[in-house]
Amino acid sequence: MGGVWFIQAVLLLAVTTAVQSCPPAERAALLQFKAALHETKFDIFKTWTGADCCNKWYGISCDRGTHRVADINLRGESEEKMFEKANQTGYMTGRISPAICKLHRLSSLTIADWKGISGEIPGCITSLPFLRIVDLVGNRIIGKIPSDIGRLHRLTVLNVADNGISGAIPASLTGLRSLMHLDLRNNRLSGPIPRDFGSLRMLSRALLSGNSISGPIPSSISRIYRLADLDLSRNQVSGPIPESLGKMAVLYTLNLDMNRLSGHIPKSLFVSGISDLNISHNALEGAIPDAFGERSYFTALDLSYNNLKGAIPKSISSAAYIGHLDLSHNHLCGAIPIGSPFDHLEASSFVYNDCLCGKPLKAC
Repeated sequence: MGGVWFIQAVLLLAVTTAVQSCPPAERAALLQFKAALHETKFDIFKTWTGADCCNKWYGISCDRGTHRVADINLRGESEEKMFEKANQTGYMTGRISPAICKLHRLSSLTIADWKGISGEIPGCITSLPFLRIVDLVGNRIIGKIPSDIGRLHRLTVLNVADNGISGAIPASLTGLRSLMHLDLRNNRLSGPIPRDFGSLRMLSRALLSGNSISGPIPSSISRIYRLADLDLSRNQVSGPIPESLGKMAVLYTLNLDMNRLSGHIPKSLFVSGISDLNISHNALEGAIPDAFGERSYFTALDLSYNNLKGAIPKSISSAAYIGHLDLSHNHLCGAIPIGSPFDHLEASSFVYNDCLCGKPLKAC
């Protein structure tokens, strides 16, 4: 009788262990994923042993209820003790294996700052319905953003900055209605910003600088109520600056520098909630709008390297605050106003204009 109880206990333990372990198919998928990567400096995969990939496998987290793999979190620059102790960042080569697409409950995929990972983004990731975070920043990934990226309706973060990704921004991206953070900086993206970019109603940060994006700024962007940071700098964006950008509710940072923008500066930009405004290195023309007032609060205002003409508007003196101001390399003329903010600015803020005078330049 005792032998029967013993056998039953062993069977119960085996069943319980199996339920609490990750599925064998997911463990196999992770090992396939590992086989496509090469990291020897810190040997981060040394913990990837044993039957249960939910138990102390570095960078792997599982859902407590289902014991399915939920998160892959591998960062080459982090606060992990092994990095701090060595005072070094990680370096990994290889590619991201499509085997990760077998992890059907995956919620976050972070393989960031390894500097040497190449290959393409596996197109099959768009079949992972629970994916909320894709963070592949700081690698050497090439190819295109999957064309059907818009299928990931739960996605809140898409960060593929500092890679070699090319092609156009997929039209389907505007279907990511839960997206809050979009970072495509420093890649090789080209073509226009999708016209219905404003459909990304939950977006708070849109960082697209350092690419070859062309065409106009879609006016639909102004419909993104939550957008606080918009960075389109260092591209080939052309046409006018939409007046509606200055009427956005929470837009705080607007960087449009080093593009091919033309036309006049909208008055709305100077009486908005924007605090950091950089529209330098463009082909903007006409006068600086005389529209500053008590709502004008700028930690930084850079209008340099344009074709602006006329005098510096006197209403600048009525701005609530201007920390840094750069009007250099234009065609401005006349006397520099007296008082704040001009009393703390250096000559470099005004040089290379047609005929500006007064402090801190030569007397009029």
